[in-house]
This record gives sequence, structure tokens and C-alpha cells, in this order.
Amino acid sequence: MFVSRSMIKEVVTISRKTSVLDAQKIMKANRVRHLPVVEEDGRLVGIVTDRDLRSVYPSITLPPEEQQKEMQRLHEYTIEDIMTREVVSIAPTSTIQDALLLIEKTRVGAFPVVDERGVLIGIISVRDLLGAFIKVMGVHEPGTLLGIVVEEKVGELKKIVDVISEEKISLGSILVARYWDQNKRAVFPYLLALNVSRVKKRLQAMGYELIDPLQWHLGQGENGT
Repeated sequence: MFVSRSMIKEVVTISRKTSVLDAQKIMKANRVRHLPVVEEDGRLVGIVTDRDLRSVYPSITLPPEEQQKEMQRLHEYTIEDIMTREVVSIAPTSTIQDALLLIEKTRVGAFPVVDERGVLIGIISVRDLLGAFIKVMGVHEPGTLLGIVVEEKVGELKKIVDVISEEKISLGSILVARYWDQNKRAVFPYLLALNVSRVKKRLQAMGYELIDPLQWHLGQGENGT
């Protein structure tokens, strides 16, 4: 699935000359946490987050007189003074997998989507990506998530899928992740059925170890805990 299918197209933007106080009002009124900064021709030149705005407001621990002075000084600030200029953006033709990897790498909560000219055409956030991922995985439909430990060798995944098919249960999606033991993987099939006891019994009879998906986290494959 491409980013263009999941991004927000009607983006609330500001200019570099917008005052910090106005930006804070715009952000609050539109209930957003990221404001892309654009030129008149739509080219992206920066971005401001709610954290950026909070950082320039006076601390509540200051004496009242100092707070008042800082607020008066704040009237002189524009977005150009606090915006991030080196924006992490993404192309509309990128996939949601690309976006997820970019989030993992940059720890950024939202990406402006720009075309080949650098013009802003949308924005995609972690929440948007989560929604897209849910659709791709099919977990928006009622079902059951299984956790299965398998040997890392050709044919293991087919055996599991064959069992599910033979029980006439539809497969919503399947995720394969690292396991903390070498040469093993954790397989998470999402079955579009609530009663999957026969599938579990057959898999256990075949020698597979079943694990609780709720007790799993991907970091286990890295730190060995």
C-alpha cells in the first residue's frame, strides 16, 4: 500500500512569518500536533511540532513577573525562529513499510508528503500508518491471533498454512518475526475465526510450540530476554 493512499490530504499549514502565538492557536483549533511550514508556491521549508511550541513558552516555575516578561518577548517570535528546517519527508509513492522503517530510524511522529518539486501534498502520522497497517493485516475483522515457534527452514510456513486451510478457516494475514533462539522464527497468523482449537491441537501434534502473542514483543529477538 502506498503512502498516498493513507496520508491526510487536507493539511493545515503555516508560513515562516506566522507568529508563534498564532501557530499555537492554529494547532489547538485544528487539534493537530504538526504544522508544516510552506512558501506561497506550496514548497515545504520547515515543520513545527507541539513540542517546539511548548519549548519557547515560559516555565510555570518562574516568578509571575518573569513569566510576564517572557510572554511579552514571545510576541516577537515567528515560526522561522523555531521551526525545524531539515524536515524528514516522504514521497507519495513510498510504501507504508518504507514509512514504518523511517519512523523506526528517525523517531519522528509524522512525515510531510512532498512531490518531486518539493511541494507539500499531504502528511502521514504514526496513527495513520497504524490504521493502514491494521487494514493490510486484516485485524479489523473478528478473529484469533496465534503465536507459533518454527524452525527457520523452507516449507515450515506452508505446513502451517495447509493446516489452517484444511480446517476451512480463512487467513487474514501472517507475520513472521525473529525469535530469541538461533535458527528459529515466531509466526503469527491471524485467523478469521474465533474457535481455532482444532488448529492449535493439530499444530501441537506436529511438534510446534505455541506461544501467547500478548506476551511477545519484537525486542525479544534482539536482546535475548
